[in-house]
Amino acid sequence: MSATPARRILAVVPVVALLVLSACTAGRTPHTRQISVAQPVPSASPSTAPSVSPSVTVRPRPGSLDWYVSQVPTFPAAPPPQPVPLPATGAAQFWHRLPTDQKVAFITIDDGGLARPPDVADFVWRAHIPVTMFLNSPAAQEHPDYFRQIMVAGGVVENHTITHTSLAGRSYDRQRHEICGAADTLEALYGKRPTLFRPPFGEHDSTTLQAAHDCGAKAVLHWTETVHEGKVRYQTPEKVVQPGDVLLMHFRPALMDDLLAALKAIHRAGLTPALLEDYIR
Repeated sequence: MSATPARRILAVVPVVALLVLSACTAGRTPHTRQISVAQPVPSASPSTAPSVSPSVTVRPRPGSLDWYVSQVPTFPAAPPPQPVPLPATGAAQFWHRLPTDQKVAFITIDDGGLARPPDVADFVWRAHIPVTMFLNSPAAQEHPDYFRQIMVAGGVVENHTITHTSLAGRSYDRQRHEICGAADTLEALYGKRPTLFRPPFGEHDSTTLQAAHDCGAKAVLHWTETVHEGKVRYQTPEKVVQPGDVLLMHFRPALMDDLLAALKAIHRAGLTPALLEDYIR
């Protein structure tokens, strides 16, 4: 995502209606969510209205959307992205970590079929969280509006196969079916063909990279940290998020906690969250 003056921005008005993406085929337009204004609630009569002292600060209830937003660290603006070089021809590029020295890290969310916490789109929008969603196409077909809301909030949909099966060792035709079939469905649903691919379980071979390229993917992504139930698990000995790291989480019940944990880990490392698609073009 391009530079923003502050990473934690609170929305003025909550989302009250499902929003419809427009002009998808023209590319991603982050943070242009159109918020519908709710009708004002009639004020209570003077005799029944509770009196609140001006000095009292109402703290958000732990676990509420407002609470999650209040816990997000304030990040420095992301630097203008410097896209990483890609091969001109041949197989798709494979990375665990993007080769960049810029002080950024990347948040990714996989699958989509298990759980879809209802406040995720609003959290992404209000806290300006750049997220890339690697979706299985059946989940995207079954819950298109849910993922569309996250897209409107600034997220991007990418490819994670049809059946979430391990691809390594499979024939080219089988791998191409899984990758191209999902890409076709996601393009039809959201108006943009995926350009990034994540193989299920991270398992892949040279055939995977070729099939992904032939299905329109520029790069195949693994990860350097996983996040589950609010805890970051490091896959490298440094035990700290490094520039270019890719953090993996899933659409599970604790996704709000996972997003918050990832943001805090990125902040502790002196980095800023950025969008993969701004660096892989």
